Amino acid sequence: MIEPIAQALDKLQNDEFYYGKYGKQYLSNSDIIYLLKNPTQFRVPQQRTKPMIEGSYFHACMIEPEKVKDFQIVDVASRSTKAYKEVCPKDDILLLRHEAEYIDTMVEKMKGNLEMYDFIYAEGNEYEVPQVEQIMGNWWKGKADIVHSDYLIDIKTSSDIDKFMYSAKTYNYDSQAYLYQRMFGKPMVFFVICKNTTRLGIFDCSSEFLRSGQRKVEEATEIYNKFFSDEANEDINSYIHRQTL
Repeated sequence: MIEPIAQALDKLQNDEFYYGKYGKQYLSNSDIIYLLKNPTQFRVPQQRTKPMIEGSYFHACMIEPEKVKDFQIVDVASRSTKAYKEVCPKDDILLLRHEAEYIDTMVEKMKGNLEMYDFIYAEGNEYEVPQVEQIMGNWWKGKADIVHSDYLIDIKTSSDIDKFMYSAKTYNYDSQAYLYQRMFGKPMVFFVICKNTTRLGIFDCSSEFLRSGQRKVEEATEIYNKFFSDEANEDINSYIHRQTL
């Protein structure tokens, strides 16, 4: 049963609640990739990947420095070494020292840009702010990186900043923007750094981008209601992927 919003938000401030069992009563943007691509993997635990751990470390360095100490960094040349395998838990991945050091240069680059710095660290900003809202009949949660007086700012890394306008849809940043703008009532802007070149970019959300996100949320909602909601009328084991070639 969904708690009153004030109580829910108080709990969702804590990562253990947000990402744990308590938070699973809400849908989130990260659910959309599975609902749209392969619903049989919805809520199935997924192994962390190298881009995920790198992105998390960059994110912590930028706006949650108190969490940097929680990252285990291994001072070896590669993940194939015996020393790495001895310390890395099975089915997990840890940062290598040279990877962390390169990410530190990315952090310095973004912090060193005066325009970005002034927005990211503006007086009155709030960081890692949770919100919930009932959208299209289901409760959704989100956690904004930065709530600025005028914007929601989301920090992203990209392997090719020239293609970010396309990869943003691939990674469902359009549905994230749609959901978060509904939840927080502010326009979203993405602050992006290229992992290969450290080039910086600022990307606003067009109305077409938001409509694309809305369509994804509508489709994900339909699939969730069909297979996973309390009123679900179909067994997920009956799911068949259908596509016109």
